[in-house]
Amino acid sequence: MRKALCVGIDSYQFISDLHGCVNDANAVKSALERNGDGTLNFQTQIMCATSEKSYITRANLKDAIQKLFKDDSEIAVFYYAGHGSYDSLGGYLCTSEVKRADDGLSLNDVMGIVSESKAKNKVIILDSCHSGFAASSTEMQNYSVLKSGTTILAACDEKQYSSEENGHGVFTTLLIEALYGGAMNLLGEVSPGSIYSYIDRSLGGWDQRPVFKANIKTFVSLRKNSPPIEITELRRITEIFPTPYEEFALDPTYEPDKHEADIKEINREHEAIFKILQKYVKLNLVIPVGAEHMYYAAINHKSCKLTAQGQHYWNLVRKNII
Repeated sequence: MRKALCVGIDSYQFISDLHGCVNDANAVKSALERNGDGTLNFQTQIMCATSEKSYITRANLKDAIQKLFKDDSEIAVFYYAGHGSYDSLGGYLCTSEVKRADDGLSLNDVMGIVSESKAKNKVIILDSCHSGFAASSTEMQNYSVLKSGTTILAACDEKQYSSEENGHGVFTTLLIEALYGGAMNLLGEVSPGSIYSYIDRSLGGWDQRPVFKANIKTFVSLRKNSPPIEITELRRITEIFPTPYEEFALDPTYEPDKHEADIKEINREHEAIFKILQKYVKLNLVIPVGAEHMYYAAINHKSCKLTAQGQHYWNLVRKNII
């Protein structure tokens, strides 16, 4: 069982309202609920505070988090967008009724619930100011060492603010892009680590800095998208390249357009292989040798070789991991 709780709080009783958190929670729910092919991915629950009638209290939020993490599900994901605060004791998720920083749900308490969970994989994603406290070994000493299977993705570090633009959080906008394929591998899978890398690369040095902390033993996929190459074609990498360091010799029979070639022989099998090689090039698995483009590598009897990433996937195929 894969479960996700998505919480967005725009409406507050005593502090300023927000305007993008409910949008963000709904967007994350949509991204997690279904894979790229429409198959069910997560069983999702959403909690949104849009007005006084839908206020989310500290007790409401704590109960929902406890329910999410109470059983031995394959993976449990908690996403929160809303105000965050901190004091000398640590960070807090601000629920609708807060008047002061420590009225909210303590991140120390949240991580306490997570640490006791029997879920095989626990993923906490926080888009709130000061959310990096959830991964702080200084301020949260009881939970500074994450239990196995736990991952934290936070929008910013302990002393930073989480920004909103165009009705969405900057962090969550990038999170959504990553889930829909921006951070996927060649199998179409998106992991928390690849999401962090995607978000980190997308933010400038003067922007909020995302926080990533994990204690995991196995790869966890949060969403499966349509892969950029057919698996059958990817698996041919060990057929085309007998070793990961061997160059593949080319000649004009591989290139369908032979108007600059010194021979005009047509070889459909070679052209089919060249078509796959062109896909490898686009995915940074292969580069031409002795020519700028694959076209000229073929026309001028050059070769091509695997990149470091290509060698990595060659090894995965050889080990039958792919």
